[in-house]
Amino acid sequence: MTPKTKSEATGIAKRKYMDHGQKGARLHNIRADFLRNKLAYFLFLPILIYFIIFHYLPMFGVVIAFENFKPRLGVFGSQWVGWQNFKAFFDSIFFGQLFKNTIILSLLDVIFCFPLPIIFALLLNEVRHKGYKKCVQTISYLPYFLSVVVVCGIFTDFCRADGVFSVLVEKITGQENVTLIGNPDTFRVVYIILNMWQGFGYGSIIYLSTLSGVDAQLYEAAALDGANRWQQTKHVTLPAIKSMIVFSLLMRISSILAVSTDKILLLYTPATYKTADVLGTYIYRVGITGGQYGLTAAVGLLNSVIGLVLLVISNKLSKKYAEFSLF
Repeated sequence: MTPKTKSEATGIAKRKYMDHGQKGARLHNIRADFLRNKLAYFLFLPILIYFIIFHYLPMFGVVIAFENFKPRLGVFGSQWVGWQNFKAFFDSIFFGQLFKNTIILSLLDVIFCFPLPIIFALLLNEVRHKGYKKCVQTISYLPYFLSVVVVCGIFTDFCRADGVFSVLVEKITGQENVTLIGNPDTFRVVYIILNMWQGFGYGSIIYLSTLSGVDAQLYEAAALDGANRWQQTKHVTLPAIKSMIVFSLLMRISSILAVSTDKILLLYTPATYKTADVLGTYIYRVGITGGQYGLTAAVGLLNSVIGLVLLVISNKLSKKYAEFSLF
């Protein structure tokens, strides 16, 4: 568009000059920041390379979801089928059951497993004996670092017909021949208890590290104002970790369809498919074992898209009501 007057031409020239100056200033700031924090950037480099190789480059494989993929033909040689894989999944008899089981297990995980690390961190923050506090922390962290195979194997043994947990339930309820691990009605309970036991200690680290930075003078001031321990927790401790709680909750909501597939694969049996079969186990069973790569790639893509939508929605709600957001 040609300027009509000399003043317009001058204004355009000034804006171009200012834009050029701003870009130059940004580049200068980036260069200065890199020179000032070279070590931090070099430490971050392996992480960046890892995400590029294992998270971003494989995103090209999403086209498999729209193909009748055959490994011998490759991505470029396989037949393009468009939305057929998605339609086949929506028409499948497993569609409703898979989504139902996935959402129920995820919601149970959020309801029971998400608050537990917060409660544990708040209780541990009240302990004043450093030796006892470190001992409790170390013991609570240990289950997380055990192999998932080992943990699931222990729970499987404890929950079988003659296992410790099954016998305990028999004594309490008066029932006979209780089998917790092979019963579709009790599978979700076993799964949630396993998640709670293995993750509550390790999940509390992020909250304990945040609480360690809280100024002790805030507690002293609250005590001088007559606040008891519960009031101090309510008005000092909880506000200090509010942002971290919201952040963790946003991450949980965005991955609500991504349950712990590895644990379920190690715990469930064909007898418990009714309540245990989720999207992740379906992808493994039909895709890896059954060779229907296009169909399961479509399921995985659908899972990711729903997670992205949930993240955006929860982020907007958090920004509106909690005054905190990721972006």
